[in-house]
Amino acid sequence: MSKKHRFTGMAIALVVLAAGTIGYATFVMMPNVQAAAIIGASFDLTDDHGQPITEKALSGHPSLIYFGYTHCPDVCPTTLYDMAGWFKTLGPQADRLKAYFFSVDPERDTPEIMHSYTGNFTDRIIGITGDPKEMQKAIKGWRIYAKKVPSPDGGYTMDHTASVLLVDAGGNLRGTIAYQENSDVALQKIRNLLQRQ
Repeated sequence: MSKKHRFTGMAIALVVLAAGTIGYATFVMMPNVQAAAIIGASFDLTDDHGQPITEKALSGHPSLIYFGYTHCPDVCPTTLYDMAGWFKTLGPQADRLKAYFFSVDPERDTPEIMHSYTGNFTDRIIGITGDPKEMQKAIKGWRIYAKKVPSPDGGYTMDHTASVLLVDAGGNLRGTIAYQENSDVALQKIRNLLQRQ
């Protein structure tokens, strides 16, 4: 390879590395430049205390929104465990932050089951379930993937989006936290969300 080609290759690599670094810094360190995605939908569901809950509950405060189900073998319990840890680490800083766990399996997840399940992790997560058709409104409105998968024993599992949604007080999607994302990065994203208020 000629010196010219080596130099060109190195230059391209440096540009790509710089672009990636700038992109990361922009998302993590400069939250005010993030573009908001307006998604969501109206719904009439039930919280884990058996009380009616609508999309209005998501307004006026920043929120962590997660879609999963209580029969989930590993992804959901791991994520809720992480969420509980974020609240513990943030302490009073997260007083206005709320978290919602929407069931993608409302046929099995009753309010009582949801309350017992979320209570295993923290009292800061509000379980939401209800009529399957109403839940579909929320699932589609938040652009969540959820699909029933039959199992050999005659039962089923649910494939679903594993990311936590970061939503501001106006109901705008400001980002996501990936499944098992680095804790420091996840916490910085949440702090950025809180600084918007």
